[in-house]
Amino acid sequence: MIAVCCRLLVLFLLAGAAHAGSPADRARNVILFIGDGMGISTVTAARILAGQQRGATGEEHRLSFDTLPATALVRVFTANQQVPDSAPTATALVTGQLANDRAVSVGPGAARDLADEARLAPHRLETLLEQAEARGLATGIVTTTRVTHATPAVNYAHTPNRGWERAGQMPAGATLPDIAAQLVQRQRTGDGIEVVLGGGRQMFLPKAVADPEYPDLRGQRTDDRNLVTEWLAAQAGSAFVYDRAGFAALDLTRTRKLLGLFEPSHLHYEVDRAGDRAGEPSLAEMTRTAIRVLARNRRGYFLMVEGGRIDHAHHAGNAWRALTETIALSEAVAAALELVDPRATLVLVTADHSHPLTLAGYAARGNPILGLVREDPQGPLSRDWRGQPYATLSYANGRGQALLPVGGEARAGLPITPGRVADLGEIDTTDQGFHQEALVGLPAGTHAGEDVALYGWGAGSNLVRGTLDQPDVYRIMRRALGW
Repeated sequence: MIAVCCRLLVLFLLAGAAHAGSPADRARNVILFIGDGMGISTVTAARILAGQQRGATGEEHRLSFDTLPATALVRVFTANQQVPDSAPTATALVTGQLANDRAVSVGPGAARDLADEARLAPHRLETLLEQAEARGLATGIVTTTRVTHATPAVNYAHTPNRGWERAGQMPAGATLPDIAAQLVQRQRTGDGIEVVLGGGRQMFLPKAVADPEYPDLRGQRTDDRNLVTEWLAAQAGSAFVYDRAGFAALDLTRTRKLLGLFEPSHLHYEVDRAGDRAGEPSLAEMTRTAIRVLARNRRGYFLMVEGGRIDHAHHAGNAWRALTETIALSEAVAAALELVDPRATLVLVTADHSHPLTLAGYAARGNPILGLVREDPQGPLSRDWRGQPYATLSYANGRGQALLPVGGEARAGLPITPGRVADLGEIDTTDQGFHQEALVGLPAGTHAGEDVALYGWGAGSNLVRGTLDQPDVYRIMRRALGW
């Protein structure tokens, strides 16, 4: 009974805030930024790192979204999980409904192995992107992951299993299209999505087709469909790019539909992007281009932008990359704020869930956030009960400490080493290849279940307040749009 009353109170506050707003508070455009895995501890550590990279002590620094005037906390439980998966949390953000783990915009009544399109139809949850398309708004998706990955997929696809990204991953006898096929199918019905930028070329190309950037690689589709050519044929004015040169050469005045797939799988981490042979745009650059294309629609637009590799670096236990990916997301938010009018646009920044990253010890002001704890900047290292120095950052679980030439997923190929297995006084913990210590040894770090932050700016941001549930974020966007 108490839970029901609390829920009614939240809905009442949202309705009251919407009623109190003037017509000028109505948004024509909505941009939803999602930092995948960007919990509050990640935001804190990233802002300190960003400040220290600029020569400051760091604690006083602000990321771009730290400056937004409206804030709230968001609870992240799902229909069946206390600590959630990305698919149902992202589903809740764009549909206003709770879902089960691994479910992409389908309700909790759908079994995970339900691959019959007709039987799945009653469980489909309509998304904000689909509603925007139906109302004549332009729509776009930008991500640093595969565009068929869970968070971007919830905007346009409906499937009980986020792993069904391409042909060859579907169960035998399935009539439900895979996620990549659902994206292209949408282009053949109605106006279609205007901008899709990210990674995942192998999900769109058949095995007989060589990758345009890596000729030794082939597509992964087993149905012989080339979804890139299908995308280009579906709508007049469609364009496809796969490298930085093609991206830079785009004539946006003539491009009506833009598909950019810059890697066979996920994009490079921001700090590794310069090493990509064909080059790929930054998250900020993709965001700018998406806004410029979408803004041509006088009715408005909906754009989802995901900093998806924050999550991947956390799973690998590599805080250096998780924090720099968060900074890259901050730069993308800053790019958007420079281009849009707050009187007509609602900008929201949030996370789908957190990760078990901790900031601990009594480090002095300005102590390197990736470094070892010193309580006095000129004093000795702080030490644990066994006399060993320890770092400010660590994880509650994961594969454990390692120092590799390159950080990130390479950690998955090494033994699991939980706890304190090395003297960190002899290791450079600020190195980009350092993977933090983890208390509980697991094949990969898990998500965490605490509340995440929601930041708001622009038209309708007066609705961002209090402690909300993730479906409320969807309702905030709808109310801001006046729907």
